[in-house]
Amino acid sequence: QVQLVESGGGMVQAGGSLRLSCAASGRFFNYDNIGWFRQAPGKEREFVAAITWTGGNTYSATSTDSVKGRFTTWRDNAKNMVYLQMNSLKPEDTAVYYCARLRLGGDRGKSESYDYWGQGTQVTVSS
Repeated sequence: QVQLVESGGGMVQAGGSLRLSCAASGRFFNYDNIGWFRQAPGKEREFVAAITWTGGNTYSATSTDSVKGRFTTWRDNAKNMVYLQMNSLKPEDTAVYYCARLRLGGDRGKSESYDYWGQGTQVTVSS
């Protein structure tokens, strides 16, 4: 069993920054690949970034508003934490952000490949 809890969301002006945290509990966290997704009202859940258990990361480059170069994800396995630093935020980044655990062998870019999800944290970027 894995439990994930996001925090750090809030309201920020365009151009600002936020750091999201994902606290994990579970015996095998250090060997889990973790993904970040977001979901805006009326839209499908969208892949944002992922990080492997060794620290290798992937960022969405397919969305209309690519996060690569603005968002950074890393992890601290000693603390069972994963982070998402979001800089140069835009109103289009407004969404509920989730962290999730990737199933073994799953496609990191697809939400159906993840089996455990946090409850989400709201990020609102005003213009």
